[in-house]
Amino acid sequence: MRRIFRNYTVIIISIAIFAILVINFFMIASGIKRRQFSTFRTKIDQVTHTMEENGIELDAINRNLDEDYLTRARAAAYVIERNPEVADSVEELQNLGRLLDVDEVHVIDENGVIVYSSVPIYIGVDFHDGKQTREFLWLLEDEDGVDYFAQEAQPNSAEQRIMKYVGVTRKGKRGIIQVGLQPVRQQEAQERNTYHYIFSRFPTDVGEEYFAIDRKTDTVLAHSNSEWRRDLGTGYTIENLEGCENGSFRTMEDREVYYIVTRQYDDVLLGISIPRDIMYRRLFGSVLTVFLYLFLVEVVIVVLMDYLVKRKVVDGIYVFLGNLKKISNGNFDTVMKVGGNPEFEELSSGISTMVKSILSSSDRISKIIEMSEIPLAAFEYQSSMKYVFLTSGLGELLGLSEEEIGQLYREPERFLAKVQKIMEMPIKEEKGIFQVKDKYIRIHLSLNGEEYLGVVTDATREVLENRRIRYESNHDQLTGLCKYNFFRQQAAEKLGQDQRGMSCACVMLDLDRFKSINDTYGHDLGDAYLKCFAQAMKALPDEHCLTARRSGDEFCLLLYGYDREEIRMQLQSFWEIVESKRVKVSMDKDIGIRVSGGVAYGEEGQMELELLMHRADMALYKAKEERKGTYMEYSPE
Repeated sequence: MRRIFRNYTVIIISIAIFAILVINFFMIASGIKRRQFSTFRTKIDQVTHTMEENGIELDAINRNLDEDYLTRARAAAYVIERNPEVADSVEELQNLGRLLDVDEVHVIDENGVIVYSSVPIYIGVDFHDGKQTREFLWLLEDEDGVDYFAQEAQPNSAEQRIMKYVGVTRKGKRGIIQVGLQPVRQQEAQERNTYHYIFSRFPTDVGEEYFAIDRKTDTVLAHSNSEWRRDLGTGYTIENLEGCENGSFRTMEDREVYYIVTRQYDDVLLGISIPRDIMYRRLFGSVLTVFLYLFLVEVVIVVLMDYLVKRKVVDGIYVFLGNLKKISNGNFDTVMKVGGNPEFEELSSGISTMVKSILSSSDRISKIIEMSEIPLAAFEYQSSMKYVFLTSGLGELLGLSEEEIGQLYREPERFLAKVQKIMEMPIKEEKGIFQVKDKYIRIHLSLNGEEYLGVVTDATREVLENRRIRYESNHDQLTGLCKYNFFRQQAAEKLGQDQRGMSCACVMLDLDRFKSINDTYGHDLGDAYLKCFAQAMKALPDEHCLTARRSGDEFCLLLYGYDREEIRMQLQSFWEIVESKRVKVSMDKDIGIRVSGGVAYGEEGQMELELLMHRADMALYKAKEERKGTYMEYSPE
């Protein structure tokens, strides 16, 4: 009672604590999700703001540099126009480049070919041959008054170096003066305006990752995690991230669930993600703290309640439980005596009466079975008890003496082992029947938890009757040999077994002059003649021979497990036995037995019964025509 009360107290308080924890869990989780969404939206706004400022800066730099580069190109053109001899010398062009603070100076003729250059290897380059250079050719044909072109920084056609070129038309003749510079400031400004650069400069908390996806191509443009592999980014797709503008959980490529917030910026989808486990790490810590406080409260309540129950419950209940346990273990002689509490005394008296009734019921069941004169016995066994209940007659069915029964009664484990050992060896031809000495018994065993219930019945008469019926259905009544169908069944099984290296032989037999003997001496003598011949067949070794009466005076024989020479020796011995048999027809006269036979041999892989029997029949017909009283072997000729 004390334990039950304590258990129920623990269960009720635990349910209340669980409910409080669940409510607390969802409230904290909702708060964490709201704060995380707000933080992510703020960070995404900072990224877009930075992109906008960097874009403005990049535009300003490009405008200023384009004007600066154009001024230098015009200055180069002016110097060359005033001093044409400068173009004739590579060194002079290089000095001019250093003076104007440019990396390259080129003079292009009216055909679009570099004729003079501060870089000697570029002399002779045709502007028609490269995509980058072809963009300047329109200056040679322009009639609208535009005399310059500032090209965006890109790989040049000659060496694929990132360069920015500015070209102006020459005065007085067709041609182009071009200067080239390495756009360091532009590259630096462009680098600062990339998502990779911005993501690398923004601080991130543990587990947070920035990403940018091109909405047109559905490819990842940038990711803040340097170890992130583009070929593993199967989760970073527009389809998977649809609906994350207000925050949502998504399963990514590593099978982990992430909380993601996204925002569209121009043609780019910007977003920040964090693993759900990391996001809710503080959640579990908070819940664990609440749980510890509630658990301490529960322990205090349970201890107080347990103390009160102990004071109010009679200590004698433990004595009662001890006595009840003894009875449960099979000590039925235990006397239930618990004082100090009228209710327990009444309960003790009732249990004692019940135990006596159970014991008397077992005796009554045994007497009823004895009165019915049915060969039946029953037993009950529980692994937790020290005894096993047995009805009378069980010893006789199991072939046990009274002394053995008494010993097994006191050792239930041995009794169960005895029954299980008997059940391990059922007889072959009957289902669920076992042989014990000269008896056959049927055992029904039922297991219910740790309780075994068994019924044992005598099945000796049933087994013997079934064997008699099977024997009569498979054996010829007159000769005792197998019937033809039973022979074919057994022969097929023998031939189906592995007979490697061995031969077999099917022999068809026909008694000579049997019809004449029947007509002359009568059917009784004919039956005696058949029985005498059957005795000769029964003399063959059972482990190598199957014998059967086919019909009337026809018999068949299967020899197996021999080689061919051993078969011939066995057949020779059989014919000698047959020839030695005599059947009395009167006081002073007897007749011998004559039989003709046909033999067909089967070798490994050629042991089909129907084929052997057919060949043996053919050999028998040949023997009946040519050599009665002996046998002939089948030959294809």
